[in-house]
Amino acid sequence: MLKEFKNFIMTGNVVEFAVAVIMAGAVGAVVNGFVNDIVMPFVGYFTGGVDFADKKIVLTEAIAASEGVAEVAEVAIRYGSWVNTLVNLVIVGFVMFMIVKAYNKTKKPVFEEAPAPAGPTQEELLAEIRDLLKK
Repeated sequence: MLKEFKNFIMTGNVVEFAVAVIMAGAVGAVVNGFVNDIVMPFVGYFTGGVDFADKKIVLTEAIAASEGVAEVAEVAIRYGSWVNTLVNLVIVGFVMFMIVKAYNKTKKPVFEEAPAPAGPTQEELLAEIRDLLKK
């Protein structure tokens, strides 16, 4: 069983998948930094200085702790970070599209071989043998 597991792990597909997961994590961190530090400031600039990361709809205000009253955390819908996540998704999708497109260009085109010409059918061969025997 250990040998089978070793063979499974050492196959190309598993190793390639592991490399892809590690690369995706690294690319995701780079793209996340790109979106948060470069793209969103531009978007905020062109929308009048709006910082999307801080955008939210407050449902319940936070209440500080006082005598006899427990502290209550703010309840809010943080749609700004969701907008950042959507921009991040679009950029990651575009980057992955470009990587796959470049990879596909490097692959050699596979030409399908033309099927071999069909030979005579069994009936034609038997008829030819019969004719030869008659001679």
